[in-house]
Order: sequence, then C-alpha cells, then structure tokens
Amino acid sequence: MANVKGNTNNPIIKIVLSSCTILLLLTLTASSQEKDRVNYFDPETWLLGDFAYTYMLAEPHEQWFDREFNDYSIDDVAFIELEKLGLEGIDIVVVLGTWCSDSRREVPRFMKIIESLGYSKERLRFIGVDSYKEAPVDDYESFDIERVPTFIFYSDKIELGRIIEYPEASLERDMIDILSKRKNEHK
Repeated sequence: MANVKGNTNNPIIKIVLSSCTILLLLTLTASSQEKDRVNYFDPETWLLGDFAYTYMLAEPHEQWFDREFNDYSIDDVAFIELEKLGLEGIDIVVVLGTWCSDSRREVPRFMKIIESLGYSKERLRFIGVDSYKEAPVDDYESFDIERVPTFIFYSDKIELGRIIEYPEASLERDMIDILSKRKNEHK
C-alpha cells in the first residue's frame, strides 16, 4: 500500500483535492447568491416609519445599499456647483420603500452625494413606507407622497422642491435646480 501522507504527486489525490476545492467554491458561491436572493416584497424586510440611516447599512439592506453606493460615480462638474450652492440651512426628508427597486437604486446614490458634500446626517429624515406608500408617522399625510423615493428639500421649513422616483437630469443636476431656487429667493 502506498504512503498517501505528504504525497501530492499522486493523481488520485490531486483529483480529490481539486474536487474538494471546486465543491467548496460552489458552496461559497451558492451561499453568496442565496444571500442576494432576499425577497424585498416580504413585509418582514421593510423599514417602516421614521428610521435611522444606519438601518440601511445592516442586513438585509446593506447588500443593495453598498452595491449602489459604491458603484455610483458622482458627476464632478455638477458636484462642484453643488458645493458652491451649499446645503447650509437645508433639511431633507427622504421617503422610500425598501421593497421598491427605484428606492434601492436612488437612495444609496443620493447618500453618496450627500456624504461627499459633508452634509450633516442629523438634518436628514428617513421615512419608510409600505407598498401602499403609507407610513406609521403622525405627520405623514403632510408630505403628500405618491411615488418613492421622494427627496424633499426644505429651507426654514419651506419646501424648495422634490426629486420624485428618479431624477429628471441627474441627482446632482436636480439638486442644483432645487438649491438654486433658494439662492434666487434670497436675492
């Protein structure tokens, strides 16, 4: 009988080791894909009412959030304009549905812009809605939400504008249009 210990030249051992490696990789891949198969239409996964930004950074939401946040490329030219306009004195309400593919796409992109601008997250309010676009929040009706996500910009508690569902030009350009209204009103 051949000594198997330490003998990696044996073709049978090479086949067994290769097979084990392939099985391990397949198992890890399947496990990773299973993790990606979260059913966001399941109400158990929904964030409802007022919630903290950090909730989107935790399971099961971190996967879609991180993917969109990391893959989004900010429009540098528009970003410089946004920096000049500034977000001082601006409060933003973000109404979203974690079940909604538009929300899962646009909110992380929006947050990448916001974070890059150094905007204070304390001035952001996140409201999660169900598939009927309802939220268990006392003042929710005042937001008049029809589609999600909706980003509402306020200056001194006066609404400046909204980005609804998806941007008309880009998130950066739409934000410039909204913030320009504030600048024009204060002339």
